[in-house]
Amino acid sequence: MSQLQDCDVKKCRGRPKVFDRDAALDKALTLFWTHGYEGTSLSDLVAATGAKAPTLYAEFVNKEGLFRAAMERYVEKFSAWREAALGDEQLPVAQAIEAYFRATAACFTERNSPGGCFFICTSTALSAASAEVAAMLQQQHQSQEHALSDFLLTRQQRGELSAEVNISALARYLGCMLQGMSVRAREGAPREDLDSIIDALMAMWPTLTGLCQAKP
Repeated sequence: MSQLQDCDVKKCRGRPKVFDRDAALDKALTLFWTHGYEGTSLSDLVAATGAKAPTLYAEFVNKEGLFRAAMERYVEKFSAWREAALGDEQLPVAQAIEAYFRATAACFTERNSPGGCFFICTSTALSAASAEVAAMLQQQHQSQEHALSDFLLTRQQRGELSAEVNISALARYLGCMLQGMSVRAREGAPREDLDSIIDALMAMWPTLTGLCQAKP
C-alpha cells in the first residue's frame, strides 16, 4: 500500500470519538430525574449518552457512581444558584427567603428539565437494595434543610429574627414547603401555581417568625 493510500485509509477510519463527560452527565441526569434510580437501566444510559458500557464503567465505576456524579451535576447546575440568594448579605431575611423560593420555583418548572426537585423525585420508590442511594439522597435533603437553618440562625444572631424563634422548626417547615412545591411541579403545575404558594408563605412570614417559638 502506498503512503497516499495509507493516509486515505486513516482518514476514512477517522479519529476516535472523545468522551464528553459533562454532556453524558446531563443526559444521565435527565434520565434519573425522569425515571428514578431503579427505573433507569444501564442500557438506557448507554443509549442516551452514546457511550459504550465499558466507557461508562471506566469513568464512573458503576451505575451508583454515575448516579452520584449526576447528583453532583444537579447541585452544580441548579442548587448552587438557588442557594446564592441565601448568601446575599444585602437582602433582609424575608427578601432572601422569598428570592430563594422564587428561584426554586423557577428551577422546579424549568421547561428543559423534568419537573420538581431531582432529590425528591428520585428518592421515591427505592427498594432495600438501593440503601446507599437512599442514604445519599437523604443526606442531600438534610443539606438543604441545614442550609436554611444556618441562614436563619445567622440572621437571628444579627437581630433580624427574634431570639424566641425556633430556628429548627422554621427550617423544617420551609423544607416541607419545598417538598410540596416539588410534588406539584412534578404533577405539571405551572410556575404561576408555585408563585401563588410563595405569595401565601410571605404573607404568613410575620406570623411564622412570631409563632415558631422554642418550647421551654
